[in-house]
Amino acid sequence: MSTTWVPGVNAVRTYERRWLPRDVMTGLVLSALLVPQGMAYAELAGLPAVTGLYTSILCLIGYAIFGPSKVLVLGPDSSLGPMIAATILPLAGADGDPARAVALASLLAIFTGVIMVGAGAGKLGFVADLLSKPTILGYMNGLALTIIVGQLPKLLGFSVDADGFIGELLGFVSGLVSGESLPAAAAIGLASLLLILALNRWLPKIPSVLIAVLFAMAMSALFDLGELGVKLVGVLPQGLPSFTIPSVELSDLLPIVGGALGIALVALTDTISTATSFASRRGEEVDGDREMIGIGASNIAAGFFQGFPVSTSGSRTAVADQAGGKTQLTGLVGAAVIAVMLVAVPGLFASLPQPTLGAVVVVAAFSLADIPATRRLWSQRRTDFVLSMTAFLGVVLLGVLPGIALAVMMSVANVFRRVWRPYQAELGKVPGLRGLHDVTRFPVVSRLPAAAILRFDAPLIFANSGTFRDRVRGLAKDLPEAGWVIIAAEPITDVDTTACDMLDDLVAELDQRNRRLVFAEMKDPVRAKLADYDLDPAIPEDHFFPTLSEAVKACREATGQDWLTQPKKELT
Repeated sequence: MSTTWVPGVNAVRTYERRWLPRDVMTGLVLSALLVPQGMAYAELAGLPAVTGLYTSILCLIGYAIFGPSKVLVLGPDSSLGPMIAATILPLAGADGDPARAVALASLLAIFTGVIMVGAGAGKLGFVADLLSKPTILGYMNGLALTIIVGQLPKLLGFSVDADGFIGELLGFVSGLVSGESLPAAAAIGLASLLLILALNRWLPKIPSVLIAVLFAMAMSALFDLGELGVKLVGVLPQGLPSFTIPSVELSDLLPIVGGALGIALVALTDTISTATSFASRRGEEVDGDREMIGIGASNIAAGFFQGFPVSTSGSRTAVADQAGGKTQLTGLVGAAVIAVMLVAVPGLFASLPQPTLGAVVVVAAFSLADIPATRRLWSQRRTDFVLSMTAFLGVVLLGVLPGIALAVMMSVANVFRRVWRPYQAELGKVPGLRGLHDVTRFPVVSRLPAAAILRFDAPLIFANSGTFRDRVRGLAKDLPEAGWVIIAAEPITDVDTTACDMLDDLVAELDQRNRRLVFAEMKDPVRAKLADYDLDPAIPEDHFFPTLSEAVKACREATGQDWLTQPKKELT
């Protein structure tokens, strides 16, 4: 039981001493990224910078104990920051009380964790599939744009008091035009941004964020940027976070639960995609349910120690992987480094300019967007491109939480649309090819004049039973007396009571019109349902054939017709 639900126990038992130097070194390298990103993403979520460090410590410990992956690195995430802010800031009130905001964020982390642990224990890891790739792409592109626009004022040394993307964009333009930007802040912010981008482009193995942070702190000391009006991080509260049960008002619970559901879905989707990518490199398998439990436990741990919701970080995981980390000991080393800093040297980053943290967030937002993939959707499948752009506009115009809700609804609606109007193919023989093929795909085909062979590529349910019925009626209408409509039923994986009722009535209707509707290669479970539903009239046994070739053979013998070759243009 312990090795199943608490993978950290098994990790300790199987740990090899030769891994220790590499894990410790990787943890030290990782901590250089965890500190500035943790503070930056905390402020992105509308919280004090130190909460990002509290969160990093507890989530790393929680995942080391309960997480199944050896390489994934958790922590504050740029994609969750706006969702956290959208949930807690309206509840925190106009005064923006930091203590209340932290309490709300902590409860949000606990609820997120409980949802994920419960879903993992209930084997619901498949819920990550509720977001299709096109909608995820559009959502992330929209999220990247809203993050960048929201950070631009901070990057240039001023602030905007506005809600929503349009309000923030107009506020930024207005502040820029009216001269609210601070030259010193703009200089260090833009310099930090360009430095990170340049290092990522030409020296990708160097920790660009750490270099930019050290550079900004050096410039802050050299030019006394604080005296020039540039906001600095300042001395962090000394000591480790204490165990705290978040106290909020009862009226806050419903919005918190709604935000937690959205955050849990995004965190799970991000985690599964990242875990799958890195596991494939190591020849490992990903267990979505256990990942949910690991991420959920990490969120609960963070929530009880003044933290906020977390997810897997692709960038930090890549650093750990490239540095040669072998186990979750790397995360524990990173957590220990942060803890030592908070206890011994809380003023280590006191001179770090806030615009540099803004630059860190902007670069992270760049990594969320994928414009080339969006362009490919246009050439690959226009409907997927429309889905992606709708999700993008939903995030930008409606907000982050409504945007994720819209993305989920569109993904589900797209599945329903494909079931409602599935692909249907009339089959025939193609010279030089074995079997039967879609007649629309070849210039010359052969078909049986007294038969139509239809393949219906979807489960047959209430939503598409009318579509199926109308197509069969149309095919039967064009057939001569005693003609057959043969259904290649192998792709039909399910049938509900509505569809069963329709099939029984349709078979009887065509029999009365001297047309025959038969089924070939119907799966045993589907055929069993036709019998189990005990509908009247029942479909006769002689309307079923085990293979398509046997159905075609029976049709040829009954009608006396053979294959007739026709050019594609003669087919209806």
